[in-house]
Amino acid sequence: MRVLLSTYGSRGDVEPMVALAVRLRELGAQVRVCAPPDEDFARRLAGVDVPLVPVGPSARALTKAVVPPSMPQRAAEVIAGQFEVMPAAAKGCDVLVATGMMPAAAGARSVAEKLGIPSVSVTFQQLTLPSPQRPPLAYRGRPFPPEVTDNRALWELDAQSIDALFGEALNTNRASMGLPPVAHVRDHVFGDRPWVATDPVLDPLHGMPGLDAVQTGAWIAPDVRPLPAELEAFLDAGTPPVYVGFGSMPLHASTDAAQVAIDAVRAQGRRVLVSRGWADLALIDDQDDCFAVGEANHQALFARVAAVVHHGGAGTTTTAARAGAPQVVVPQLADQPYWAGRVADLGIGAAHDGPTPTLESLSAAVEAALTPETRTRAAAVAATIRTDGTDVAARLLLNGAF
Repeated sequence: MRVLLSTYGSRGDVEPMVALAVRLRELGAQVRVCAPPDEDFARRLAGVDVPLVPVGPSARALTKAVVPPSMPQRAAEVIAGQFEVMPAAAKGCDVLVATGMMPAAAGARSVAEKLGIPSVSVTFQQLTLPSPQRPPLAYRGRPFPPEVTDNRALWELDAQSIDALFGEALNTNRASMGLPPVAHVRDHVFGDRPWVATDPVLDPLHGMPGLDAVQTGAWIAPDVRPLPAELEAFLDAGTPPVYVGFGSMPLHASTDAAQVAIDAVRAQGRRVLVSRGWADLALIDDQDDCFAVGEANHQALFARVAAVVHHGGAGTTTTAARAGAPQVVVPQLADQPYWAGRVADLGIGAAHDGPTPTLESLSAAVEAALTPETRTRAAAVAATIRTDGTDVAARLLLNGAF
């Protein structure tokens, strides 16, 4: 079986596809991945010997742009990239799995439609799937009217926003392939049976009338990479440190963020491990209680830290939960406040109020996460997190259950 995995976005959009690609290959499938041309994505896929088909502009460059393009402009560029690259990449494939930014998934599913290839839509958080039990996320620059409070009405407004932002670019490219226009982009992307690749303990599904959502569990590949020798030496040199990293979030005030984070952890008498990430976090002095690390095996690392301070991406939240590490989530945007709330609700860490911590606010959150009660609870929840999500998804694909 030949499978094409298509995504566009940050590390959190790419890493689950790496996991699925690895498991599919173990089960005998041929796999390739369409993803942004960023060097770290290419290196990650090369490390597991999975071919990368680069598509669209650099995701990191778009994220860190001082003056980011407007949402419709960015969507048009991403959709055009899908239509340019995907026909050749998907040729001869038996199924296409589409995720990432909605315009990218819309383009990928359109190409699959043109080629007559079945496709599956996947989300790594359920918040984009309509449910009367919760409101949708608002797109940047398109807030919902404050007087509208009914969730069903808000989801209708969400559909209208998506069509306004992405519909013209999608249908223009569809017309170039001889495809009819789609009336509603969101419905086109998700279809009737979307997959939700999240853990049911961390992310219990809400009711979604009209959707037969399939929750597979989170897609995380076993990581056997050794930790760098210098990092091992730092870990062995003292008590477990507190990890601080914000993944693919740019955090334009990154110098202040590093200062605040390191000072907040030191205020608790703890050592600090700073992950550089896309924010380019760095050490603030040369004291030996701090260490800066780049790319590393989080599965091994999180099992050896006192707590994990992070942005609340789905992948980082799940990896920390599986490791039994207490968490402090400092949510920046999109679904991250939701994951912060889930961490707090489960009692496995603290949710920081807002994206910009102060020394006082972050110190309080770290103190809460470092209590013995939180660590005990984090260990208990870790034992309930599913580890078979990637295998479930791979076997569904190979069995044609899509």
